Amino acid sequence: MDRVYFVSGIDTGVGKTMATGLMARNLAASGRDVITVKMVQTGNEGFSEDLAAHRAICGGVAFPEDSSGLTAPQIFRFPSSPMLAASLEGSSVDLDAIARAVGRCAEGHETVLVEGAGGLDVPLAEGVLSVDFAASRGWPLVLVACGRLGSINHTLLSLEAARSRGMKVAGVVWNWCEGADPVIDADAVETTRRYLARWGFPDVVVRVPRFSPEGPYPEVDFSEVFA
Repeated sequence: MDRVYFVSGIDTGVGKTMATGLMARNLAASGRDVITVKMVQTGNEGFSEDLAAHRAICGGVAFPEDSSGLTAPQIFRFPSSPMLAASLEGSSVDLDAIARAVGRCAEGHETVLVEGAGGLDVPLAEGVLSVDFAASRGWPLVLVACGRLGSINHTLLSLEAARSRGMKVAGVVWNWCEGADPVIDADAVETTRRYLARWGFPDVVVRVPRFSPEGPYPEVDFSEVFA
């Protein structure tokens, strides 16, 4: 399913929600029929704040799939890993429901961006990490990273996790990060490019400039990621 892309981060709080919204904004501006899905939302009840952020970045557009729950198929109250949040409600993450929801969105739209919860190794169910689920569906990975100290380790570990499962990697989105040393940031980007190429992935790293989550939103060209 090359029309469905899995957006994950190297860690929680790295900015994958903003990156997902900006990618959808850019694709829509280029004429692509695109919809975003928040695979599992934790820390909310009855709505997905991450999905709401996607829609705000894209100008407030809403889809019929939003009201039917297909774009936020699993929501849990406790702000934690999906597996823990679900268990605290006496439930479990319904992986089949997520797969069906994404499939329905893919039937009606040219491109689907599926935002994960946290990083690639976040547990969804017993024995199933987020990366396992995405890899089993054949979704190419868009990895969101940044240049703060220590991030190169998390970036390369994430790419190795994808590589070990035979995942395609469409590219890396490199967010601006508060307090990042410019020397470390520049070195991390170039190191990431080298390892992408060494491991047989496209050496695509798209930088996102500093901006406020409330807008205005920058126009970032992600055409390399979705080439």
